[in-house]
Amino acid sequence: MKKRMLLYFGSFDPIHNGHIALAEYALDKDIADEVALVISPQNPFKADVLQTPEYTRYEMAEMACKASRYPERIKPSVVEFVLEKPSYTINTLDYLQQNHGDDMEFSIITGSDIWARFDEWKEYERILNEYKIYVYPRKGYAVEKFADRVVLLDDAPYVEFSSTEVRGKVERNEDISSMVAPEVAKYIADNQLWTLAGNIMRLTAMIESGERASLYIERGKCFYRRNEWGKAINDFNKAKSLEPDNEEAQQLHDMVYEILSFRYKDIYNP
Repeated sequence: MKKRMLLYFGSFDPIHNGHIALAEYALDKDIADEVALVISPQNPFKADVLQTPEYTRYEMAEMACKASRYPERIKPSVVEFVLEKPSYTINTLDYLQQNHGDDMEFSIITGSDIWARFDEWKEYERILNEYKIYVYPRKGYAVEKFADRVVLLDDAPYVEFSSTEVRGKVERNEDISSMVAPEVAKYIADNQLWTLAGNIMRLTAMIESGERASLYIERGKCFYRRNEWGKAINDFNKAKSLEPDNEEAQQLHDMVYEILSFRYKDIYNP
């Protein structure tokens, strides 16, 4: 008899208690024998500081899975790290089916927010035809598309917060102990993830590897939030020099210039 493997795709940046609660729910409801959290790889062209390196996200996911009620049945997967980019879901499914299809039966679980754009996925019709799909509700996103072809998990645990909110709390130095596993919280603190200082260090290293306007803009935003106006405006100017038509760089530059002009009206800053 084949093992029922539920695939939970996501960036898990970071993994939080809501992700684990949903995986535990799936096992409690006997939807699957095991749950694999398939971590999406980092996009090398994305400058967003919120895109944490993939193996860092994997380490946190591994910690959270081990702290779950089913540490032997809920595990992170790096399968998409080694597949061709970009990581289309259908490609991952084909790879898993070809290599493990004799032993495993695959299904998918996803949120209604992601499901709202399902028809934009590559070969989405084939996914619908070949795999059982479970959709859990997310606030503000009703399941309308292909509702008759999926299993809606109305009683799935609902979590108010998201990974974005976890990162925001870390940046503001607020408590996240109710949102992530203790081991994950410690890992985040030890590695200065999503702190302004940590982001500046990461972006500086990325800039040293290859200058891009987007990187200077992101680092300038970090300096801006630390009220380091000179460093911020320098980064926005650098971004403009690399991309003269970059509207975001120009707007941010002008915003900082207005702040400086307003705050320092004295003989040293006429």
